[in-house]
Amino acid sequence: MTNWMPDPAALTRPAYLSLAEQFARAIEAGDLPVGHRLMPHRKLADQLGLSVQTVSRAYDELIRRGLIAGEVGRGSFVLGPGAEARQPYLPERPGEMIDLSILKPVVEAVHLDRMRAGFAWLAENLAAPSALSFRPNMVMRHHRAVATDWLIRQGVPAEEAGITLTNGATPAITAAVMSVAPPGAGIAAEMLTHHILMPLCTYLGLHLEGIGMDAQGMLPAALHDAARKGAIRAVYLQPNVINPLAMIMPADRRAELVEVCRRHDLAIIENDILNVMIPDRAPAFAALAPERVLHICGFTKITVPGMRMAYLHAPARHATALSNRHLVANWMATPAMADLLAQWILDGTVADLAAWQARAMAERHDIAAGVLGSAMPACHRNSLHLWLPLPEGWTEDQFVTQARQRGVAVAAGSAFRASDRWRQEAIRLALGSTRVEELRHGLATLANLLSERPEPLLPSI
Repeated sequence: MTNWMPDPAALTRPAYLSLAEQFARAIEAGDLPVGHRLMPHRKLADQLGLSVQTVSRAYDELIRRGLIAGEVGRGSFVLGPGAEARQPYLPERPGEMIDLSILKPVVEAVHLDRMRAGFAWLAENLAAPSALSFRPNMVMRHHRAVATDWLIRQGVPAEEAGITLTNGATPAITAAVMSVAPPGAGIAAEMLTHHILMPLCTYLGLHLEGIGMDAQGMLPAALHDAARKGAIRAVYLQPNVINPLAMIMPADRRAELVEVCRRHDLAIIENDILNVMIPDRAPAFAALAPERVLHICGFTKITVPGMRMAYLHAPARHATALSNRHLVANWMATPAMADLLAQWILDGTVADLAAWQARAMAERHDIAAGVLGSAMPACHRNSLHLWLPLPEGWTEDQFVTQARQRGVAVAAGSAFRASDRWRQEAIRLALGSTRVEELRHGLATLANLLSERPEPLLPSI
């Protein structure tokens, strides 16, 4: 039992963040030992003279930092210093494990052939500035023109001055978040969101506000309620299939969210990394509100994993900040890969590989439906994954652990959950990460596990 208590006199604004910092320092110093149960939200709020909401946000911040864990019906417990948010995927594939945890496109011999041919083209056509220049403006001028034309053809009203090339979607997300929200500000996202966003906001000193959602995505009324409190500066959205639920946000929902963002002057970060691979996608947020949308168009998931490139377009009000933040964090994208991407766009390779990937994923959805039967969730046919709610009685940790013991790795839903207020036990299954025969076997193993009654694992003797 510990007697440590936060000091209300030492709190600064924002109070929730200051309170979280006091807890973090106490955990690091050992004043709050691993396994210690924290005081319930309301009781601590009463003792410190704070609102329950402030304490709840402080506890949410500690959960995002990996310092405490909340358990329904039991309370919040200290995990210890140095804990990090768990990634949804295995860092490496051990032994004969069927790995359905990491989100990958389907890859076959054709992809390696295209990459080898691409490098052969580079060997003959590498531009001198791409090999010799340190100045992004000298290297990227041609690529910005290609990117602008590509985005306009995708319905994004792009201008060359707003284009930044990045080494994939993750650097693009980082630069975009840094551009629209200063330290201490808030970013809103759906309660189920990109697993990178949560630790990123923690590292940048931002508050990530999980907004209520339904099967169509973020609820406009819930965003309005959160935004009118004044702390939120931007909204992060993944409207086209790459979101955890693998769905397309309909056009009317997008229009309603744009109206809320305009009312509160919120920037929108739109992650659209599957872009042309989703032929039935609704108009982009960038087309609906070009004055406030930072649009991310990726290529890694729709072409070849080695094509780690993305186009990030910002409106004039954010373009300078975005350029500065990207310079500080990355300087510039790899010029030779930018050359290859531009060539692939011009010669049709990107469109061909994206169409190939869409067909491959539709075939894998048919396989999954055949194996999972009634357990098959509703997901877009071109999505790289399934979001699978678990039957009553299963927890995510139980299911993930037992699946791995049977040789199948899956991702727990907790890795994508920005808030526990919208909690339904679920797992994510990546459909493109392995060969077809392994996918069938892995899905059959999971189907059998879903049909069983949950049984806790006892220690081996």
